[in-house]
Amino acid sequence: MKTAKFNNGDKISMLGLGTWLSKGNEVYDAVIEAIRIGYRHIDCAYIYRNEKEIGRALKDAMTAGLVKREDLFITSKLWNSDHEPDRVEVAVRKSLRDLQLDYLDLYLIHWPIAFKTKHEMANDVSDLVSLDEIPLHVTWQAMERLQLKGLTKHIGVSNFNIPKLKLLIDRAVVLPEVNQVELHPYFQQHELVQFCKLNGILVTAFSPLGSRHLMNTEAGLT
Repeated sequence: MKTAKFNNGDKISMLGLGTWLSKGNEVYDAVIEAIRIGYRHIDCAYIYRNEKEIGRALKDAMTAGLVKREDLFITSKLWNSDHEPDRVEVAVRKSLRDLQLDYLDLYLIHWPIAFKTKHEMANDVSDLVSLDEIPLHVTWQAMERLQLKGLTKHIGVSNFNIPKLKLLIDRAVVLPEVNQVELHPYFQQHELVQFCKLNGILVTAFSPLGSRHLMNTEAGLT
């Protein structure tokens, strides 16, 4: 399978299995079968509410000798309710426990939007936190600390447009390494993709074939 490279030489498969909308035993079976036929890049997120099942599949696949941990590339994402700096490490450790892993290969800020802690969904504006109160670069600094601690090998963002990326680039010590966005023939986002390429940011496409949902169960790289 073709791969893309990070600046340090680490590789990520150009095709990955996304797990959005996959439930219970469905996602367990999907991950086992995907690994069996050669998938090594699995895209997860706390808010998908299935990381425990994915963790069981990963453990069983490794125990059965289908794959070694070092050959897998596992992504997860920081949800909007965990943007406060002291919540970032709590959130990644929760995902690591559920996925039964010691480290992630990639951890992303899921959206450039902050919710009040413990408000997983925003019903109205009162559930939102202003980015003046929790600036993106402050959340990003906490992401950088995760990398220093070895909890994730790489850090990046998801659903960020050019202005939001510029906010991070201007203040970051470690530049975002990936931006995961909706990208397919009907929504090509040429300007954003070009900006990312010029700034050394890999672009991960969700719903690369298009979908009636906001996101799909497929993930691929451009």
